[in-house]
Amino acid sequence: MRILGIDTSCDETAAAVVEGRRILSNELFSQIPIHAQWGGVVPNLAKRAHEEKIDSVINSALEKSKTPINTIDTIAVTYGPGLSIALGVGIKKSKEIAKKYNKKLIAVNHMEGHIYSCFAQNKSGKSDINFEFPYLVLLVSGGHTELVLFKDHTYYEILGKTVDDAAGEAIDKGTRLILDNKVYPGGPILEAMSEKGDPKFIDFPRPMARSTDFNFSFSGLKTSLFYALKQMGDRERINNQNNLAASYQMAVIDSLCIKMRQAMKKTGVKNICVAGGVAVNKLLRDKMRILVERNGGRILFPLKGLYGDNAAMIAVAGYFKAQKGLFVESIDSLDRVPRASLDKLEKF
Repeated sequence: MRILGIDTSCDETAAAVVEGRRILSNELFSQIPIHAQWGGVVPNLAKRAHEEKIDSVINSALEKSKTPINTIDTIAVTYGPGLSIALGVGIKKSKEIAKKYNKKLIAVNHMEGHIYSCFAQNKSGKSDINFEFPYLVLLVSGGHTELVLFKDHTYYEILGKTVDDAAGEAIDKGTRLILDNKVYPGGPILEAMSEKGDPKFIDFPRPMARSTDFNFSFSGLKTSLFYALKQMGDRERINNQNNLAASYQMAVIDSLCIKMRQAMKKTGVKNICVAGGVAVNKLLRDKMRILVERNGGRILFPLKGLYGDNAAMIAVAGYFKAQKGLFVESIDSLDRVPRASLDKLEKF
């Protein structure tokens, strides 16, 4: 089964073709240069860029996979969560293609796609990754931070989520505070600075570390950074930017690891997945590996190129939904759900 995946959930215009779990093509147009000068995503600019690029990105994915559009078996598209004005572009295009070529549609939750990014295979299809349910999944990105119990294909239970800022959002905002600059995205910059800094420079709090649930909080951590900077003079702040970055990054990563450790202990689940844009962070990956090795489990990360938003993960998730016959019943009923949640998958 060959599936065309389409994702326009935020600031990446993406299309991919997969055969089962095997990625045949994965094309993406990044809007980061467009939004960087504003320090974040500007909705109307995102929509315009999606509309301008979606046809060429889809055509490129089909060409590189050597798959004529009429031979595609089905189309998987992100319906949410995400930026409403952006989601609409991908959904509209997927409907047009489905009607023109008489193809079935599969609606995929964006976070569901991130989960399946850990199980995707490269073009060769060689992989020793077999499904060994259940998994504990840490979904960590600019807009979401969730701890999910992945029970079986398309069955998810949210154990905890952020009560305020997402980890990626906290990292972006923290980077801007440290540099006093509207940089975007902040993650790669903070990580690069952290490698040259002392993570013990400031002992920032680990919010909700002692709570009995699996929820996260990062707003207070951001506030602690704000006041730490406020107490410094300009020269002191500039001279210690790397130390501040390292201390702040460590607090964010520790907060994520603390909750994963608690969840592993409570549920007894040893196999974990870490996915989403923040999962590219080396410190997070290293600390999660150590945690899992100590508990005798196995840890899975996405393939290179699948950490951030992409369409390959949407297509792979679509493949497993297709196996269950979870197709859109009426093409016209498919619509965007900007606040979609994994614990209530929409049916169209």
